[in-house]
Amino acid sequence: MDHRFPAPEAQTLLEWYDRHARALPWRVPPEARRRGVVPDPYRVWLSEIMLQQTTVAAVKAYYETFTQKWPDVLALAGADEADVMKAWAGLGYYSRARNLKACAETVAERHAGRFPDTEAGLQVLPGIGPYTAAAIAAIAFDRPATVVDGNVERVMSRVHALETPLPQAKPEIRELTAAITSHERPGDFAQAMMDLGATLCSPRRPACALCPWTASCRAQAAGTAETFPRKTPKAAKPTRLGMAFVAVRTDGAVLLRRRPPKGLLGGMSEPPTSTWAPDAATDDLSQAPLNLSWTRCIAPVRHTFTHFHLEMTVWRANAPSRTKAPEGHWWSPPHDLDGEALPTVMRKAVAAGLGD
Repeated sequence: MDHRFPAPEAQTLLEWYDRHARALPWRVPPEARRRGVVPDPYRVWLSEIMLQQTTVAAVKAYYETFTQKWPDVLALAGADEADVMKAWAGLGYYSRARNLKACAETVAERHAGRFPDTEAGLQVLPGIGPYTAAAIAAIAFDRPATVVDGNVERVMSRVHALETPLPQAKPEIRELTAAITSHERPGDFAQAMMDLGATLCSPRRPACALCPWTASCRAQAAGTAETFPRKTPKAAKPTRLGMAFVAVRTDGAVLLRRRPPKGLLGGMSEPPTSTWAPDAATDDLSQAPLNLSWTRCIAPVRHTFTHFHLEMTVWRANAPSRTKAPEGHWWSPPHDLDGEALPTVMRKAVAAGLGD
């Protein structure tokens, strides 16, 4: 199939973006860029890391918190890692937070606080892969990089009515996107593609009548836009079982510990938990952190990770006021609990144990 795309369509997209660009806290709007306002690479990088596998709506509050606490890369490099993890708690994919801190330190120590301005230079930094490097290079430095995220994949799949399913279609989509990427305004072009997918070319009920590319879109012409992109069926996720132990002292303090620095939820806080496995016991109180009278909470806590579902049985126990925390654990007073680096699943477990 001939996938050539009319060159003027890139300009059409930019004209649409000039009128309809989303107002985002990390973005320099197109009119400001034309006046010579330069994006802050730190803020572009921070937003791109936060936006990985996360929605714009979920990211905005976290972005504002981070930029208020750590307004530049040097401030973030000098931050305490525990504080960074606390600020990230609830955003998910916690390896991003660890890499965020490591990347800031690398930029501060090896690059005098200045981000490299090329894709190759950016990819050397912790936590920055090909997509993120391309996005930062284009948006922050106006390099003609090919930026392809999920929004762009959806747009290009529909425009060209690509029958190849994802992820196999990724190389073809990248090639097609590279062929139309603007070399005059690569940063705005990358953001225009993202905005088109996020606002008009949505997964369901795309607003084809408002799309600047409606006349060129093959899927729209065939009335099949919602069926693209084609996707390879996903395998069913397995379910793992586990236990969470919520010990509550008479003053309301909850026993917590920090998870190992590497691995799932690495470096985050949690009430003590057991191992997670498909056949794990959910009533083995020998794994409890303290010798107390434990009571099973009525409903288990359920949470879905990228590769599996988790079902944790929550056990609750009351502890005397002078109960010492085991080594590597601490008692978190009620007024400190909200500020702990508890990921969403662990907040569910604590809430279940407290009866909230």
